[in-house]
Amino acid sequence: MLVLIVGLILFLGVHSMRIFANDWRNRQIARFGQGPYKGIYSVVSLAGFLVLLWGFSLARREPIVIWTPPAALRHANSLFMLVAFVFFVAAYVPNNYFKARFHHPMILSVKIWALGHLLANGTLDDIVLFGAFLAWGVFSLIASKRRDRALGTVYARATPLGTAIAVVLGVAAFLIFALYLHVRWIGVDPLA
Repeated sequence: MLVLIVGLILFLGVHSMRIFANDWRNRQIARFGQGPYKGIYSVVSLAGFLVLLWGFSLARREPIVIWTPPAALRHANSLFMLVAFVFFVAAYVPNNYFKARFHHPMILSVKIWALGHLLANGTLDDIVLFGAFLAWGVFSLIASKRRDRALGTVYARATPLGTAIAVVLGVAAFLIFALYLHVRWIGVDPLA
């Protein structure tokens, strides 16, 4: 469990700079330049992610069951994930409803993913992993909305084409992941 926690601290810590240390972050970018800062950020993020994966795989070997979720919640997680994938893709597709309405679909995607998995899993390692991501998502969304207000950020209007592309690509990504990749990468069939 310790390795998982270290990975979470590294990965989410780096991704929390704009939440808790935005002024420091901006000073480092001014000091080193955008490219070098992004390079260091990427290396620490990747290291944290790899440690997080390693820690999660170690913790799963000896799971500590806190509760056993009903089958309905495990199946409901598929619906959560469908929505999460659409929101995830919407972060990258211009002029879609999700970005125009919610402004930060990537963060919402993480929150939906984490909440769905918290409801569908009941081991301590699951609670630590998905609970940490859900907490990060809550704080990140608050900080992002506060930053938008301070900067007067205006988001592009949605178009039917942008929204359709986000939905179609999100559903396709969900199907590929649910039907093929999740069982190969995670070892669990999410549709079983």
